Amino acid sequence: MPIVIYILGATIFALTTSEFMVAGMMPSLTAAFGVTVTEIGYLISLYAAGMVVGGPLLTVGLLKLQVPHKRALLWLLAIYTVGGAMAAMAPGYGTLAVARVVTGVAGSACFGVALAICADIMGPEARGRAASIVLGGLMLSTVCGVPIATVVDAHFGWRASFWLVVALTILCGAIITAMVPPSRKAQGASLGAELAAFRSRDLWAAFTTSALIIGATFAAFSFFAPIVTEVAGFPAGAVPVLLVVYGIANVVGNAIVGRFADKYTMPILLGGLIVLAITLAIFASFAGNKVVSVAGLIMIGLAGVPMNPAMMARAMRAAHPGPLVNTVHTSVINIGLAVGSWLGGLGIGAGYGLRSPLWVGAGLAMIGVLSLLPYLGFWRRVGMPSLESPR
Repeated sequence: MPIVIYILGATIFALTTSEFMVAGMMPSLTAAFGVTVTEIGYLISLYAAGMVVGGPLLTVGLLKLQVPHKRALLWLLAIYTVGGAMAAMAPGYGTLAVARVVTGVAGSACFGVALAICADIMGPEARGRAASIVLGGLMLSTVCGVPIATVVDAHFGWRASFWLVVALTILCGAIITAMVPPSRKAQGASLGAELAAFRSRDLWAAFTTSALIIGATFAAFSFFAPIVTEVAGFPAGAVPVLLVVYGIANVVGNAIVGRFADKYTMPILLGGLIVLAITLAIFASFAGNKVVSVAGLIMIGLAGVPMNPAMMARAMRAAHPGPLVNTVHTSVINIGLAVGSWLGGLGIGAGYGLRSPLWVGAGLAMIGVLSLLPYLGFWRRVGMPSLESPR
């Protein structure tokens, strides 16, 4: 695997650390700006909103200008750096909120262009594995990046955490400038070709399955803390340790799926969704048992978010793997995350208890299984491995 792919993974690590680290710095930020925890939580929502809405629009603008992938990524990293510096120097909450929107927009487009560069560099037979390395940066950010940012915040202040991300982004940009090859002419960005890809029913089917996978996962993950403390009976101090265990499971699962995502795309998606549905149902039924809770958390970590490489491989085969397709895919995944979390909270709000998000997740996973069934025969006909022909 070319070293450039790992550099792109490091870039995604920096961006997603910035996205999630606000959660670990809430006490510092509430004290610094004199606002409530809820208002600090909105900073995460603003970043996500920028990713969902602004990322595709910015990508369309870059395609209209016919900016080559490498140059587009460098421009986006420059915008991200400016947004990160705004956050680090923010004199008030409003400036920080604007900075979060700016970084969310640039971050979403960075995902799309980085994956498009992967597709430029790697052949179709290795794109899933390359995507797993790039997306591995996302997994590592939850295990390493966010805890490091929290430690930096505790010792040097919250501004230092933002400056750390800015420095890492600049470093990645410098390495990309030196090492990423320019896009070949035949692979130049074309808005018309990108928009034509969205006429594919198979692409929207892939997007739907991706949203259901992430929705099922985050319906449960969003409420892990109260479930393991109030239902399973773990002390509050055990939550960070359990979340690290979950993060490690994400990293391991991503590495395993990445090795096989190109060759066994559909079996991985179908098998992963079945495992996810069964695990969530068992977890919901026996959430009061500590052993079952830990085992369920680990299995969700292995089988949920780590299906990303297979999700990306499927979408890249359903349409030309350009930056707009990948950026919209990222937006769809974020929509799935938001809807899954909302549905999980809806169950609790309706009075069904803290186990209800697990049942919601199991239901979404089963709908995901149903979304795949019509496509198993299609993949066999076009020569891709299927459950009946596991090449």
